[in-house]
Amino acid sequence: SANKFGMKDLRVQTFSIHFGFKNKFSASDIVYATASLMENIEKEGPETTNFIKALDSLSRGNLDKLHQGLDLAKKQLRAIQQTVASCICTNLVISQGPFLYCSLMEGTPDVKLFSRPVSLCLLSKYLLKSFVCSTKSKRCKLLPLVMAAPMDVEQGTVIMVGIPPETESSDKKNFFGRAFEKAADSTNARTLHNHFDMSIIELKTEDRSKFLDALISLLS
Repeated sequence: SANKFGMKDLRVQTFSIHFGFKNKFSASDIVYATASLMENIEKEGPETTNFIKALDSLSRGNLDKLHQGLDLAKKQLRAIQQTVASCICTNLVISQGPFLYCSLMEGTPDVKLFSRPVSLCLLSKYLLKSFVCSTKSKRCKLLPLVMAAPMDVEQGTVIMVGIPPETESSDKKNFFGRAFEKAADSTNARTLHNHFDMSIIELKTEDRSKFLDALISLLS
């Protein structure tokens, strides 16, 4: 906990809402809760169920759904912390030349949580921050990160995300959207590139190697 390391009264700059006697929530907690409800891996009905639950959680009359989202968000953040520690300790982050690369294997604890785009992006950002703080390589500190995780084992697909370098500049442009598109076109890799965030792409597992080779050539 924060108190264990002498960090008392730890707060994040955010808006908050307080109603009734017990209900006080920060805006950041609401974001994490709704995102976790949206990406809940437990199937409880049609594909639209998660979206409806996330939408319902924003109503004051559905605090049970909001608390469910907060519990899921806590589970997700614990999984991120454990996965980041595992990736760093086992040297899963490797340099591929123009970028760092990390791939989660099927069977990794909590790997199903990271088959969703927002969860994988969160993991990637925390992993890159941790890697930059722990590596002794000055060059690696300036590299972006590409991370992959199994998406659907039965269909043989992986999800991949690109994260810009961890720099002090506030202008962190993410060029991976266009790079992913070019790499897919040049290799005829079977991909799905229709996320709102273009730095996220889905592709067939067997096409991953040639896709990465093309990406390395493009960015070198």
